[in-house]
Formats: sequence, structure tokens, C-alpha cells
Amino acid sequence: MKTIITFGTFDVFHVGHLNILRRAKMLGDRLVVGISSDALNMKKKARLPVYLQNERMEIIEALRCVDEVFVEESLELKADYIRQFNAQTLVMGDDWRGKFDHLAPLCEVVYLTRTPTISTTSIIETIKIR
Repeated sequence: MKTIITFGTFDVFHVGHLNILRRAKMLGDRLVVGISSDALNMKKKARLPVYLQNERMEIIEALRCVDEVFVEESLELKADYIRQFNAQTLVMGDDWRGKFDHLAPLCEVVYLTRTPTISTTSIIETIKIR
């Protein structure tokens, strides 16, 4: 069984999130998703997510293409998570291209193209304006 692992905040869930998760699942048999903790999101983006980590986990866990979710506490623990879930492939959006190449000795690293013209940040900004 080939396990794929990916990570993200998945805040204000949108079709871009769904696209990357579906495409990740197509690369293997089992898809494990690390959901950035609220604290990690604050560290990465200098803001709390709109939805709390438990809510984001529920949303992702409900998707047919996702087999398991867990809380990602730190970007520096990706290697540990890969080992913990025995993942053969790490999938990330291409906005992270090159940032996880150092994990290639542990597993295949794949960067998938993001869905054009959609991002959580732009959705939040649009909502603020309206």
C-alpha cells in the first residue's frame, strides 16, 4: 500500500484545496493529511486561522479522498511525520517548490500546481472588503 502525506492549514476550505487533495490521493492508495495547528499557522502567517484546528480537521476528515488527519505542530517535524505514517510520497503545493527537497532521501517529494486564481488569503481579503 502506497501512502501519500500532505500538509496545509486548509482554512476557509475552497475548490483549490479539494483539487490538491484529490490529485494527491491519485498518487497512492492512502492519503494522510497534516493540518497546521492554530499555533503553527500563527507562526507561519502571523494570524490565526478563521476556523479552529478542530473544525478544519473535521472538514478535511469528511472528504472521501482523505484517509487520516492529524495535527501538524511544526514545519521542522515533517521528516518525523513521514516516518510515523510510513509515507512513500510527500505532496505539497508548488508555492513550496524546493523547500522540502531535503526530504527526498526519505520519500518521493512532489509539488503539485495550485489551482489558478484562488487562494485562502485572497478570499479572506475579499470578505474583509465587502
